[in-house]
Amino acid sequence: MREDKQKLHLESAGRDEQKKPLADRGAFLREQPTALTVYDESLVWRLIEKVIVYENRFTVEFKFGVTVKVKIKI
Repeated sequence: MREDKQKLHLESAGRDEQKKPLADRGAFLREQPTALTVYDESLVWRLIEKVIVYENRFTVEFKFGVTVKVKIKI
């Protein structure tokens, strides 16, 4: 019983550690102005994991797990 309690406690601590980066990004986003009018490189580095460019579309993968696909009209 004691081992089970210890195991549950460790799992809970692990989940809390996983939530912290997401909470930090959320706090950072709340501090940002709602309308971006200029390119902000620090914001890009903080939020975007990678951008994949294809012939007629691109995909943006954010560090918090969201992926956005954008079609390009030429």
